[in-house]
Amino acid sequence: MQSEQPESVLSSIQQKIQAGQFDSALADLSQHLAQNPDETEALYMSAVCHRYQGSFEAALACLARVKALAPDHGRAHQEEGHLYRRMGALDEALAAYGRACQINPVLEASWRAQWEILHQQGREAEAIPIRAQLERLRKLPKVLVAVTDLIAQGKLQKAEKLCRQFLEKVPHHIEAMRLLADIGLRLGVLEDAEFLLESAVQFSPDNVQVRMDYIQALRKRQKFQKALNEAKRLLDQAPDNVQFKSLFAIESLQVGDYAAALRVFDQILDRVPGDANTLTSKGHALKTCGRFDEAVGCYKAALASRPHHGEAYFSLANLKVYTFSDREVDQMLQLEQTANLTHMQRVYLCFALGKAYEDREEYELAFEYYSRGNQLKKAQSRYRAEQLTEDMQAQHRVCTRALFESRASTGHPAPDPIFIVGLPRAGSTLLEQILSSHSQVDGTLELPNILSLSQRLRRLSREGQEAGYPEILQHLSDAELAQLGEEYLRDTRIHRQGAPFFIDKMPNNFRHIGLIKLILPNAKIIDARRHPMACCFSGYKQLFAEGQEFSYDLRDLGQYYRDYVELMDHWDAVLPGFVLRVQHEDVVADLETQVRRMLEFCQLPFEQACLEFHKTERNVRTPSSEQVRQPIYRSAVEQWRHFEPWLSPLKETLSASVLARCDH
Repeated sequence: MQSEQPESVLSSIQQKIQAGQFDSALADLSQHLAQNPDETEALYMSAVCHRYQGSFEAALACLARVKALAPDHGRAHQEEGHLYRRMGALDEALAAYGRACQINPVLEASWRAQWEILHQQGREAEAIPIRAQLERLRKLPKVLVAVTDLIAQGKLQKAEKLCRQFLEKVPHHIEAMRLLADIGLRLGVLEDAEFLLESAVQFSPDNVQVRMDYIQALRKRQKFQKALNEAKRLLDQAPDNVQFKSLFAIESLQVGDYAAALRVFDQILDRVPGDANTLTSKGHALKTCGRFDEAVGCYKAALASRPHHGEAYFSLANLKVYTFSDREVDQMLQLEQTANLTHMQRVYLCFALGKAYEDREEYELAFEYYSRGNQLKKAQSRYRAEQLTEDMQAQHRVCTRALFESRASTGHPAPDPIFIVGLPRAGSTLLEQILSSHSQVDGTLELPNILSLSQRLRRLSREGQEAGYPEILQHLSDAELAQLGEEYLRDTRIHRQGAPFFIDKMPNNFRHIGLIKLILPNAKIIDARRHPMACCFSGYKQLFAEGQEFSYDLRDLGQYYRDYVELMDHWDAVLPGFVLRVQHEDVVADLETQVRRMLEFCQLPFEQACLEFHKTERNVRTPSSEQVRQPIYRSAVEQWRHFEPWLSPLKETLSASVLARCDH
């Protein structure tokens, strides 16, 4: 058996399970797992065998291991539901089946089991939507069931191929269009996803799910006003629909209309008092507006309504200036020990506990919880550090001094954008707050437009039209480059308030400085740099809303920082003077000197307001929102040293030269 391929081994074992030969199957699985201890399918199959044999504790132990390795393994959650049902723990079974369906909405056995339990308990009102979902599944073409299943497993390329084949035969099938758009959104092919959903809405204007997906696509495309208009259309058709009200409030936030969003959140809470999700969203809005005490009140009200609401605990921690009470820490500890938390609830709690213990100066415990939270997130991630290193090295190869000299007059001439790039948690929000305090500069967001453009160019290469990205930059015409610059300016206009200049502080744009130079040659770029250990560890203990998957592992962080420094050195060599480097520690040590440097670089006159940045009233949507509303303080500069005993993997990955050149 040892010489066989894993796939054939598991296939053989699966046949034994189907034949009811559970003892033999378990013996084979035990031998296989001795050599492949982290193989989730073998662990899952072991759990199935143990259930059939009545060994429930052994089955639960196998499933706990599966969920730790692969939190989104929908069938593991379904199997857990089967186990709890056999054990008579019906509430736990319903919760497990619900998690399974949330991860993979085509697990018919989980839907059916929920309906049967609810029906037996006389909970008919709750059973009705479950029954409707079962009917919908039975009507769905088998191939689209398979597509949905592949999406849930993260097998997006296979799902895309199967879905496209189906659409070639049935071109205007609404669910197939919706699924293909979902795949596009997950792959970052936002333009195609928007077009598909826009077409689906035209073909089926009464399909609520399609219209909600369309709004999501518009939001990801930064078409916030259009997304808000679509949300308003839904709400106008059903003014009392709480889900539509929530969607309208969220889209109002995106266009900066916080007053409207808060008003609608209050309307929802009048209808559904104590709704934890709405209270949390309202807290986020209040935090962004700088209304700290009210945000805390909302998060605490959410916890009073739903004590296991991990996001509210994390939201309190993410305020950065909130301190947990002894009682709150005890509550989080008890909750974190609960077996049937959702994956993200456990992640939220781990990061919140990390912050709580750091504030108490119990650094070993704090690191333990930060590490646990990151391990849980990494288990969901498909991030490969080597792939990103290869992508950055491609920038070195393609974006040469010769390329830029040959395209010296390309792009759109507008000097409006000021890009702040670097790594997350390097002090970019502070630099943005300083510059946006200037009367001629608008602060905006971490705008995804450049990243979306790079994905679009990469997609073109996959379709065989060009050599690849960044290779395609060598082939775009002057007119195309100017058009891309104009498109960027047009699509980002919604975030501006009328000042002649604006800031785009997406950190990851450092990977695309060559693209920026070609399409916006008069833009300004500021590299926000921070000591590598301080920067990387600050990223490690921050749970980002999305992206930044390199932050879940200390070695991945070290490699990313090292690649970043090498790429910035490259930009300095091929585009001398195009980037201004601002060291965070220098800003803390001598604010005025660094402020004057930045203003001179941006060709802006000095204004005292830039030194008094903490007095500037504006909405700040990053984790540093409360910190940049305070004067400069030095205490955070060396915080990482409290955790130095556990940071060896990071130090080892960062080269000695990187550490030496940035040491302050």
